[in-house]
Parts: sequence; structure tokens; C-alpha cells
Amino acid sequence: MSLKSFGAKIFAKNIRKKIDKWASKPEATQEKVFQELIEKAKDTKFGKDHDFKNIKSYADFSKKVPVRDYEELRFYVDKMVAGEEDVLWPGKPLYYAKTSGTTSGAKYIPLTKDSMPSHINAARNAILCYIAETGNAKFVDGKMIFLQGSPEMEEKNGVKLGRLSGIVAHYVPSYLQKNRMPSWETNCIDDWETKVDAIVEETRNEDMSVISGIPSWVQMYFERLQQKTGKKVGELFPNFDLFIYGGVNYEPYRSKFENLIGRKVDSIELYPASEGFFAFQDKQTEKGMLLQLDSGMFYEFIKADEFFDENPKRLTVGEVEMGVNYVMLVSSNAGLWAYNIGDTVQFTSTNPYRVMVSGRIKHFISAFGEHVIAKEVEEAMQEATAATKARISEFTVAPQITPKNEELPYHEWFIEFEKEPEDLAKFSKTLDESLQKQNSYYFDLIEGKILQPLKISRVPENGFQQYMKSIGKLGGQNKLPRLANDRKIAEVLEKIIKA
Repeated sequence: MSLKSFGAKIFAKNIRKKIDKWASKPEATQEKVFQELIEKAKDTKFGKDHDFKNIKSYADFSKKVPVRDYEELRFYVDKMVAGEEDVLWPGKPLYYAKTSGTTSGAKYIPLTKDSMPSHINAARNAILCYIAETGNAKFVDGKMIFLQGSPEMEEKNGVKLGRLSGIVAHYVPSYLQKNRMPSWETNCIDDWETKVDAIVEETRNEDMSVISGIPSWVQMYFERLQQKTGKKVGELFPNFDLFIYGGVNYEPYRSKFENLIGRKVDSIELYPASEGFFAFQDKQTEKGMLLQLDSGMFYEFIKADEFFDENPKRLTVGEVEMGVNYVMLVSSNAGLWAYNIGDTVQFTSTNPYRVMVSGRIKHFISAFGEHVIAKEVEEAMQEATAATKARISEFTVAPQITPKNEELPYHEWFIEFEKEPEDLAKFSKTLDESLQKQNSYYFDLIEGKILQPLKISRVPENGFQQYMKSIGKLGGQNKLPRLANDRKIAEVLEKIIKA
């Protein structure tokens, strides 16, 4: 055992103890964070506008601070970006994480001196919890790759801005710098396909032990490796035994990954976003990710099916239930307040608090009142691929409201198969029955002959990559929506299928 891996094991045990301490006192931990946030921000413009000096409790806060998304907070963000200080948080931000907004063009999410450590420590702690649980630390001696955005940054009125993953790249600890790949120059390549090819050339002869990134884009890297070398990823990298991912659910990709690798590898799920690093998988044997209650973020939750009501009830962490779909709000030491991040989550445990991402509040299908969410279509896909030994590269779902020939409407599943199912009819039936089993509204619509069972449209090889390229979102941190309540994506995919 190397000195580095020995040290990692000792450090991991200490960190695990600290995590267990705050995780065992969730409500007290969140109350402490809440009071610190209010106290520190009371003299900011936002704090003065919302009478923070007279907020003594969460009940006061929920009355004085309404739920907002980016557009509704933009008045304050624009002042900050223009160079004003003490707007949402004391002083100026360290960075802006620049993301693409759906309605507002670029979004600038502040990262502050207080919030930045939580982004770094959460990723580190996820790995340390894995070491503490499994005793496996040998991977720290191998090479590690993080597929991410460019670390190059611009500047706006004295504050640097860039992609979150690129900003975080500047904080890789010195003891990992020698192990980390790809090179700085390769990471700065903007064109994703060129970048992946360069990463393949840099890494194909290295001893890779940890690989990290959004599954869909790591898949592309693995496929290029196999094309270049004719070998399975696990054969190329015999010491590769840990895959770290975030952004989308890994399960629909798992069978394809295991085929590309040639064996099973352990995985750690992360829940990072520009607005905060919210959770990470702390146990290999437990479902869900540990909610970061001690990281300068105060959480609120609204039941997803009540979210669009006039005055939906806002809940703190002590009031949530397992298995309910919630919209998650965050107030943070980055200067976000009762901020709707757009994600929906479900609790898989309340002792300690673990969550899984169930979808986006704007990404669902309810063209007929069925309220289908991402978690449900992903679980249906897992069942169908397992039942028919199929492997998929990518998929998305859209409603077909006006089919031809006076047919009943249906859900259309656009699927790019890496390996066709042994029996397509069985695959389709398993998908549909799984969705009916999970979603009573969908079951009733099928049973009542309002909808007919789903239909599958095969997308040609690399068809989803063509789609992402066509909208300028190939690679990096960009993710394909699992489902939509309209046919905007479906219409582009139809053209790709016909081409």
C-alpha cells in the first residue's frame, strides 16, 4: 500500500465521522445554517428589501421571502453583474457560473468565497466516504480523468465567469494534479468532438483508475476509445474500478457501460449544480444521495403536484416524507434565496436524509393529465432492457396528440439501441406495463381507452448526438431531456430518422 492510499484511508475515516455527526442532527444543523445565512446577509440590498433584521424564524422568512426562479431574481443579479457590491451576499462574488437559460439567454449564477468550498469539499467527501466504506484506496495512485467544460474564463466587471466544471478545475488539490487528466491544453478545446479525440489520444496508454463525467458524454469517450484501439475499456485500463457521475440517472446506461468496459465497476453518484453541490452517494449499499445539510445551504420543499397552486405549502427538511415528488428550493451563502433550482427530488431515506433526482419541474408529460416524470420513464426503461437483454445509447419520450388515421393518441419513445431487444414486442409491452404500474393516471388513461399503449421510433446510430449538435449543445455539461410535454425534440428526431 502506498503512503498516499494509506493517508487517504485515515483521512476518510475522520471525514466520515464528521459527516455522521451533522447528519444525525438534521433539523438542528439546518437551523444553524439558516440563522447564519440571515445574519450574514441582513445588510445586503436583498436583506434590506426583505427585512432580514426582523427575521427571527423560518416562519418569518417564508412570509417575507417569496419563491423565485432566475427570471424573478434577475433584478438583483443584473445589479451584481453590473459591478455593484453587497447585493445578494456581502461583497462581490468570486465567480459567475455561466449557464444557458431557456428564456433569458445566458444565466449568471454567483459563486462566493463562502460557497466555493462546498463545491470542492462535497466532491472530495464523496470519494472519501467510498474509501471509508469499502477500504478501497488503491485508485488514488492511478490516473484520474474528469470530462468537463473548458477551464478558460472571461471577466465581467472584475468578476471571472465560466462553466462551473471549468471553474472547479482550478481547485484540484496539488496532491491530485500529477494524477489528473486530460492536460490543461486539451481541457481548453471548445469543440466537443475534437476534445474527445484529443482525450482518447492522451489517455489510451495511461493507467486510468477513476473516470468521471455525465454518463452520455463518458459513453462517447468510451466508444471512441474502443474504435481507436479495438479493445474494451476495462482491458485498456485494468486498474479502472471507479466511475463517478452526475447530471443524469446512470441506470439506463449501466448495461451499455458494462458492455463497453467488459466488466462491472463501482460507481458514485453526485448531485452538483451551478447553484450548489446538493448531495452525493455516501453508501454503496443504500439508494439515494446524502443531502448536504451542513454546507451553507438551507433547503425548502414544495410538493410537485401543488407547486403551481396559488400559495403552495413550503416545507423544511423535518417535514418531508419518503416517496413524494418535491420541488427543491435553496437559500445559500452564494446569495440565492428561496430559489427554485428547477429539479424535483424524492427522499429515499429520512434517517439520514437521502434524495434521488426524479426530474425537472418543467420536464414532464401531462398532455392528457398523466403527470409522467423522468424517474418513471427511466425505471420503465431499466425493466424493459433487463427483460429483453437490450442495450440503449439514449432515449427521450414525447406525446403524440394527433396521430394519423384517427388512431388514439399515445406516448412516442424515441430510442437509439446499441443492442436491439431479443423481442421488440415484449420490450414495448414491458415498458408500457411498467409505466402503468408506476403511474395510476397513465394506467387509467390506457384502461379507459383515452390513450393507446406507447409506440417506439428507432433513432439511427449517433442520432441523438446529431440532435444535440444541431442545437449547439454537444458535450460538456449539456443533458438531453428525458421527456417533454411537446414535440419540439420529437420533430427534429423525426427528420434525423427520415434522413
